[in-house]
Amino acid sequence: MASVGGNPAQHDGTGKESAPIGFTAAVRALAAARVRPEVRLSPAPAPRRLAPYAWAVTAEVEVDGEELADGRFVLLHDPAGQEAWNGEFRVVTMARAELEPEIAGDPMLGEVGWSWLMDALQSHGAGYAEPGGTVTHAASQYFGALAERPASTEIELRASWTPADGRFERHLTAWADLLGVCAGLPPAAPAPLPVADAPSLGGVVPMPARRRPRSH
Repeated sequence: MASVGGNPAQHDGTGKESAPIGFTAAVRALAAARVRPEVRLSPAPAPRRLAPYAWAVTAEVEVDGEELADGRFVLLHDPAGQEAWNGEFRVVTMARAELEPEIAGDPMLGEVGWSWLMDALQSHGAGYAEPGGTVTHAASQYFGALAERPASTEIELRASWTPADGRFERHLTAWADLLGVCAGLPPAAPAPLPVADAPSLGGVVPMPARRRPRSH
């Protein structure tokens, strides 16, 4: 399994020489997180205006040399807290992939896409609060010099939530699994959790077949 690695101080994106101990510990946990092998994580510049401290990675899902999905994961930290977060930390994410035509036509696609995220967080025992987001799907038809390209539909899921358990690595691995599901891969089996932490799962939405490679 892959991990981000590196020095947390190099990836906070804030330009600050020092950071609160809680934020530094969170970043170290994220940097050491192990995700499914198809997901390649890369350190990325973090936003500077959303919170005093931030850390970010981008990700690509690649199978047999083909990119099937990509996304971004950001951890924000405000020691003073923010009312909308109901806490001092906030995770902000984006995931997108191209869909097969039969999946793209599903009238419940938005609800299904959101359920993929909720299922991923629950299956990894990632405690969260104040979740919110959007699921967007857009159809593209090509003309002129691009007319030979088949029509395509892209799904984009933007979501944020407040980590409520201090186990930041679980949130990153859950999001990485969400990317895999968006790419059409079967959900990865999470590491066993202590009995007290194990989630109680209800019905699981069936996962679709593997997607087409992303267009560039």
